[in-house]
Amino acid sequence: MLGLSCALAILAGAVLGMAWQVGKTMVHETNIAHLRYQANLLSDEITQQINQRINALERLNGAVGLSDDSTWLNYELQKNDSLLAWFEGLVISDENGVIVSDWPSVTGRVGLETAELEYFKMVRGIRRPYVSEPFVGRASGMPLVLISVPRIDEDGKFAGFIGGIVSLESSGLFNRLGTIRLGEEGYAAVATASGRILYHPDNDLVNADLRSDQLNPLLELALAGWKGEGVTELADGNVSLQAYAQVWPADWVIGLFLPADQAQLPLSGFIYKLLGIWFALALIMMPLLWWLLARILKPLDHLEAQIGEVGMGQRASLDLATSMQELQQVAVTFNRVEDERQQLVGHLQERQAFLDSVLSATPQGMFVANFGGKITYMNPSLLEMLDIPPDTPMETWMEQVHPDDRQGARDMWVHSLKTGSDFVRQLRFIRSDQETLWLDIHARVVMLSKGGHSLGLVGVVKDITERRQQEALQRWEAEHDPLTGLLNRRGFDRRLEEAFADFQKTSTPSALLLFDLDHFKPINDEGGHALGDEMLRRIAQIVAWEVRRSDHVARQGGDEFGVLLPSCTLSQAERIAESLRQAVSEVSVTHEGKEYTVTLSIGVTTFDENDETVEMALSRADAASYEAKGQGRDGVIVKLPEQFDPMALFD
Repeated sequence: MLGLSCALAILAGAVLGMAWQVGKTMVHETNIAHLRYQANLLSDEITQQINQRINALERLNGAVGLSDDSTWLNYELQKNDSLLAWFEGLVISDENGVIVSDWPSVTGRVGLETAELEYFKMVRGIRRPYVSEPFVGRASGMPLVLISVPRIDEDGKFAGFIGGIVSLESSGLFNRLGTIRLGEEGYAAVATASGRILYHPDNDLVNADLRSDQLNPLLELALAGWKGEGVTELADGNVSLQAYAQVWPADWVIGLFLPADQAQLPLSGFIYKLLGIWFALALIMMPLLWWLLARILKPLDHLEAQIGEVGMGQRASLDLATSMQELQQVAVTFNRVEDERQQLVGHLQERQAFLDSVLSATPQGMFVANFGGKITYMNPSLLEMLDIPPDTPMETWMEQVHPDDRQGARDMWVHSLKTGSDFVRQLRFIRSDQETLWLDIHARVVMLSKGGHSLGLVGVVKDITERRQQEALQRWEAEHDPLTGLLNRRGFDRRLEEAFADFQKTSTPSALLLFDLDHFKPINDEGGHALGDEMLRRIAQIVAWEVRRSDHVARQGGDEFGVLLPSCTLSQAERIAESLRQAVSEVSVTHEGKEYTVTLSIGVTTFDENDETVEMALSRADAASYEAKGQGRDGVIVKLPEQFDPMALFD
């Protein structure tokens, strides 16, 4: 019954939806046609009024001639006093834009210079009638426009203009717009092509500029000279039916706007009436349909009850007493499928028991994950390895994965589930006893043999902590001096190459110090290599203390040392070198009552943009170290590229 009700509701919704769409299209077309007619009608009427005023000014232009005599011009303007029915005032200018006559006379208007004003430049440039941008009258405080007609002499030269001042509020230009009926929220408006509002139901907007956020695509086209109609959103986000027409003599745009919601109100009422009719019919038909369905579906109730009993184990098969052949066929098919299912369940239980035994007995850590990536089983070996109880939620022990490895492991896990690729990852796991394990995890997606559907993932986990520690120790030993613990030549060269590469890419400054020990040979000769080794260890410790934590100190062999100072200027490097020289001079060892000390001859340089290889910087630092020895040892010499002659090494 619920399904039938839903079907009727869907049918009614589909019919009403189609009626709404068709009706909305018809409503839009009808209203668009009406808006187009009204826009063209308004355009024709305002165009006619503008042309009448231009024609009147041209007749007046012919009557007054080219004289600039103020008395004569005032006389002619007064004779045409009837024009004040169309204009707030009349003005005449000479060829330089100076007002020489006006009517009615307004104090300060005669003698006014208009040469730099927009309308004078336009009428002088185009030599034909021009309607100005709106402005506010000084005396009236009302928005006005000036209709100008050029005065042209016999030689075709510009001799000034005759202008009529038109009030946007009281001239009657827009009286017709006030009679347009577009419902409660629709309206008509007029603007210049430059975006200045001439007429709007909201008087506060008159003479204001249209902001960019007030424009819509159709209005932008209309301001560019297009006329037509369409449906689009306004600046406030409401959909509106719009029509635009042009007033070409004045370069104005007329726009009519009707909100789509208002245009669709009659259609909405009609749809609601249809919905009410359908609801009433549904209430009448429901009881009858309920009774018919109950009789038709009664055998299905018996079928449902017996299937439930089979599911609970209360019966082994279906046994329906009905004459409906379709239900008999369903019962036979169900009984066959149930027999097959029971056989499969038995096989599955056997396989599950075997798999559980294998997973529990294997010494290797193993896990099983479901479709969503959630780990549903971990064998005892894995639980013991991770030191977590069997019932620990996955979200809890996942927090024990090392923070640096956690997000990468999550991303790879999701990728494997989506693509069906293997999950192969090495990560760190922090046990509850704070011991950190390195784990090697390899999980594979298990696919059905038919259909290619994924059942989840089965994974193997190995504890590779000891192997990783051994590898780390081997890497450390390969790059460090066993006597002092400092970098050896190999480790130092690698860091030099990395710093030089950074310098070439980002111009990051780095400094280089090279030195060996002055007076070291007597320590080895008189005290033996054990005493020499002790001195080397002490000096290595002192040098490591004196430099910054980011610096790299190396024993390159024998008593030769190097220091790489990344992100270090030459002046900083020189100070560090001096502190090393001072600190090492205070180090001593004693043998048989005799105290031995050493000094440093330090060569300092920095990477330079002319260095093609890191060996060039090493050569400069080495040369500076030899120069320090040549100057009496125990000193610091700085070598810059321009101070270094490579051939000096062979002198």
